[in-house]
Amino acid sequence: MLNPTLCIHVLNRPDLGNLIIICIFTAKSIIMKNNLLTVFIAFVVLFSCDVVDDLTKFDLDYQTNYSVAATTLINSPFSLNTPDVTTESDATFESNNTHKDLIESIKLKQLKLTIDSPESGNFNFLKEVHIYIDADDLEEMEIANIYDLENTDSNVISLDVIDQELKAYIKKDSFNLRVKTVTDETISETHDIIIDTKFRVDAEILGV
Repeated sequence: MLNPTLCIHVLNRPDLGNLIIICIFTAKSIIMKNNLLTVFIAFVVLFSCDVVDDLTKFDLDYQTNYSVAATTLINSPFSLNTPDVTTESDATFESNNTHKDLIESIKLKQLKLTIDSPESGNFNFLKEVHIYIDADDLEEMEIANIYDLENTDSNVISLDVIDQELKAYIKKDSFNLRVKTVTDETISETHDIIIDTKFRVDAEILGV
């Protein structure tokens, strides 16, 4: 709003009224335009940062397997190792316009177990599962687990992911997983199980 004193002055000086009012409104217009420009620039900067940030992240998917033999034991932990998983990390990083030296972080995003056989199999026999990752010259580390599994007759389960930095393992030529299992039911035949893992990579991108 205009200052009341200034309004009276304008009324008493009709010869300058238009000029003064124009000046006042011009000043307000400049301030509003500057504010809008500042907001627009901030929006563009934030949007650009988000776009670049997304460009520097990608997923790596690996699959391996293990088998649980028929057993009459329950409530006794036992461990099984998977075959080595070849990472092919150099080629994968290159296809995403980066390389090992530019990797900032790699963390497990998802781990899923699926019964491949028998066809009618389910995970009712499991009580808890722990997954560990291992690679040459590195200490074994737990990366996912699940406790107190309920009987849902499902042949697929997703484990709870542990927030661990894993770039040292995935940058290796290969890694393997150890599965520690506790059962609460017996099974009469071997269960072949597929492990699907998804790792989230955060890297610097060449030229960005």
